Amino acid sequence: MATAAEWIEGARLRTLPASVAPVLMGAAVAASVGHLSWLRTVLAALVALALQVAVNFSNDYSDGVRGTDEVRVGPQRLIGSGAATPKQVLRAAIYCYLFACVAGLVLVALSGAWWLLAVGVACVLAAWFYTGGKHPYGYMGLGEVFVFIFFGLVATAGTTYTQAGRVPVSGWLAAVAMGALACAVLVCNNQRDLPLDAKSGKITLSVRLGDRGSRWFYLILSVLSQVLLMWLIFATTLWVMPGVLIAIVLLNVADVRMMSGVTGMALVKVLKLTSFAELAAGAGVLAGVLIAMVM
Repeated sequence: MATAAEWIEGARLRTLPASVAPVLMGAAVAASVGHLSWLRTVLAALVALALQVAVNFSNDYSDGVRGTDEVRVGPQRLIGSGAATPKQVLRAAIYCYLFACVAGLVLVALSGAWWLLAVGVACVLAAWFYTGGKHPYGYMGLGEVFVFIFFGLVATAGTTYTQAGRVPVSGWLAAVAMGALACAVLVCNNQRDLPLDAKSGKITLSVRLGDRGSRWFYLILSVLSQVLLMWLIFATTLWVMPGVLIAIVLLNVADVRMMSGVTGMALVKVLKLTSFAELAAGAGVLAGVLIAMVM
């Protein structure tokens, strides 16, 4: 039976900043057009966090039953390490999906946009089939597409829409920036596991691009996000500049490390830098907009 500490490790808390960051960014955009709701922001964050943990447990389950996690770089998985059985991990994933559904249903009810239920169903299905099912798209190099759409566009623009009833141009550009950062986090993870994934038949985009190509793809995503974040300074208020600059500094440090050719556990540091850069961007822009509102 896995201990509480092992379950927490299995939830992969270091991935959670990347899930809540786009919600904060979406709330910032809503606030910039005069429609901030803290209750809806919290509900959106709960949905994003629950889905992220559900994805993590689902990946642990699917990779564990396939045996692709028997040898791995970085933190051990629950099934791969023998800490929990596949049934226990699957049950944990289902509980997280159910929690996300309940929080999402309340959010949709408050917003009155019932068509968003279809988006919610798509989120759950996409999360499961990332590594689940007979033909998981995460094994076909399409994981970044899922992350960009659901942890970028949907999480950011969706949060804005549930509060403002519309998504301005600044909201879509912010969503692209957060989607690029979310993809960069995934590229870090897949870059770390690239040698083992290639041997086990897990064809991620990093495996398709190869070591050097994957690193360049990370850099492109990072630069794209930095350009869009800089644009947000002029599209919203100068008060967002500190948060944006912190994110850019963290990304530049991560860029240098990634392009220097670091491997293994050293890439975990790059992942953390990227994840916290995304959080700094979301929280920093929201804080800046709130300050501007009271000045």
